[in-house]
Amino acid sequence: MTPPVALSTASVYPQTCADAFEMAARLGYDGVEVMVWSDRTSQDPDAVAELSEHFGVPVLAVHAPTLLLTQRVWGTALWPKVERAAAMAARLGAGSVVVHPPFRWQREYASTFPERVVRIGKEHGVTMAVENMYPWRAGSREIEAYLPHWDTARSPASMFPDVTLDVSHAATSGQSCLELARGLGERLKHVHLTDGRGSAKDEHLLPGEGTQPVAELLGHLAAVDFSGVVVMEVGTRTSRSPGERERQLADALAYARRHLVAPAA
Repeated sequence: MTPPVALSTASVYPQTCADAFEMAARLGYDGVEVMVWSDRTSQDPDAVAELSEHFGVPVLAVHAPTLLLTQRVWGTALWPKVERAAAMAARLGAGSVVVHPPFRWQREYASTFPERVVRIGKEHGVTMAVENMYPWRAGSREIEAYLPHWDTARSPASMFPDVTLDVSHAATSGQSCLELARGLGERLKHVHLTDGRGSAKDEHLLPGEGTQPVAELLGHLAAVDFSGVVVMEVGTRTSRSPGERERQLADALAYARRHLVAPAA
């Protein structure tokens, strides 16, 4: 069975969560991943449920506000954010919650993060998929910004049993998304489909525009009967108009579906 391809609401920025649902419905995406951020609608499960029902597009995942840029969304206390994201996913029928690993300065949060994230997922009946990140760079220096490490694949399965693979983050960290997927095996539960050229900047290019083996990754997912969701999480803020953004996201969806096919034996 071919994995569903969902649209992240982050992919339409600076347009809104509501715009993402409308665009996902019109372009034929299988669902939406809601990025909880400054857009008030994205923070309100009831408002998101109304959008989902109105446009006939299911919510397949929720991205918790654990990014550097969303530190004040839903307050500043960390565990309530994760709890609310899990409750929101359960309320909306989404199977997965994407969370980032703790920052190094969040030591108290990090000390219980692995076991508590798993427990919250079980309590709400959702998968808490911890996302792979990348080293921060200042000139030629690498800065370790995450605990226990930016590379969730390096941590044992007992620590992070469920992982989100972000292709752009793989590029920024100098890794191959295909090799990461192979190494993660059944720990891989969620994919952020995008691309990158290996810049120190997290690029989130359209799939096929970078140097990552994106087509091969999609073929691999099809070959192993990947049971998670493939989410289009790309940057389109430089689009010159909503029409251009829509064309980009339509082409990206066509790319994903074209390559989500198991290689011929």
